[in-house]
Amino acid sequence: MSLKKPKLLSPVGSFESLHSAIRAGADAIYFGVEQLNMRTKSVPTITIDDIKEVADVCKKHGVQSYLTLNTVMYDYDMQLVQKIVNTCKEDGIDAIIASDYAVFEICKTVGIPLHISTQANVTNVESVGFFSHLADVIVLSRELTVTQVKHITQEIKRRNIRGISGELMKIETFIHGALCMAVSGKCYLSLHEKNASANRGACVQNCRRPYQVVDLETGNELLIDNEYIMSPKDLCTIPFLDEMIDAGIDVFKIEGRSKSAEYVFTTTKCYREAIDAVLDGTFTDEKVAVWMAELDKVYNRGFWDGYFMGKKLGEWTKNPGSIAKEKKVYLAKCTRYYPKIKVAEFLIENGTLKAGDPLMVLGRNTGSDKITLDTLMINGAPGETAMKGDKITFPFESALKANDKLYKVVSDNG
Repeated sequence: MSLKKPKLLSPVGSFESLHSAIRAGADAIYFGVEQLNMRTKSVPTITIDDIKEVADVCKKHGVQSYLTLNTVMYDYDMQLVQKIVNTCKEDGIDAIIASDYAVFEICKTVGIPLHISTQANVTNVESVGFFSHLADVIVLSRELTVTQVKHITQEIKRRNIRGISGELMKIETFIHGALCMAVSGKCYLSLHEKNASANRGACVQNCRRPYQVVDLETGNELLIDNEYIMSPKDLCTIPFLDEMIDAGIDVFKIEGRSKSAEYVFTTTKCYREAIDAVLDGTFTDEKVAVWMAELDKVYNRGFWDGYFMGKKLGEWTKNPGSIAKEKKVYLAKCTRYYPKIKVAEFLIENGTLKAGDPLMVLGRNTGSDKITLDTLMINGAPGETAMKGDKITFPFESALKANDKLYKVVSDNG
């Protein structure tokens, strides 16, 4: 039996991330705008006025675009919801991802495809049947094992459960990225402590901090195993991606709309290569090791299997933030690009640069590029070290924009 090729869906929180996802091989991207998506607090860079540009860029590259409207919705949100959905329909966004019934109804009225968000917490095939009258795609709850997911995909075929378009219902699952301690991300800690609702995209991440336990009778204090006991490690399915594909999942979703462009590029590229390797029979432990080493370079809290392999809870991180093996340090901004000779000019604003230093160019319309300059042209002449105030020039194939950024890539093997 031939394996189904899953669609690879990548997160976008900026135009740099958008181009990174496309270049790395994403089949589709998802993003949010304004205050009605689950990354409102951390990703404010794409607005309703940018929707058309996102849609146009995706269409140019044959990539689908989905917009998330998956927060808790109040009555006073409805006017903005209607405006966003209307704009998505007019500008050519392919679908809306949502969990609120009012949004479902608006999508139906406007006539734009709907995907049921993981916030709907779908964990069984009966719920899939219920939502089939509204949508074609369901993002399953993250609490399921791969065996449970496979049962759902098989039952969809056996029962011939078809979505609103008449096609078989499609199943989407998260395959990589941050996990929340709460069921499908429905957490109230942030609202309780800071009056900032995680379900409105304003999470202050109380769970990612260390806590002490105090014995109220004796006053003794202790740290529990020196771990962040409400902060799970990040999900990573690369080691068993062959089993995920065998489960018949239609869409593989990477978490990370609040992450950097290089995170989006690296995770998308690794999973693109891994999916293709499974399908062409070249998926090996050696390749998995290479992909894991690459994923370890970008933002992560350590990796585990999530709930897919049916393991007990307890994979908590020992760190408050990322343990990525690489980080970027800001160096310079682009001041000019010469399209005829394809040369970029940057003004050094921080630190120093020497020939051979690993660098990263982050461009609004180009995404993330790692480069190394074997020789330096400083203020129009060859040099050894560029310092603050110097201008450097170097060949760069893609056209850059003013204020695109140049970073030094620093290894952190500690």
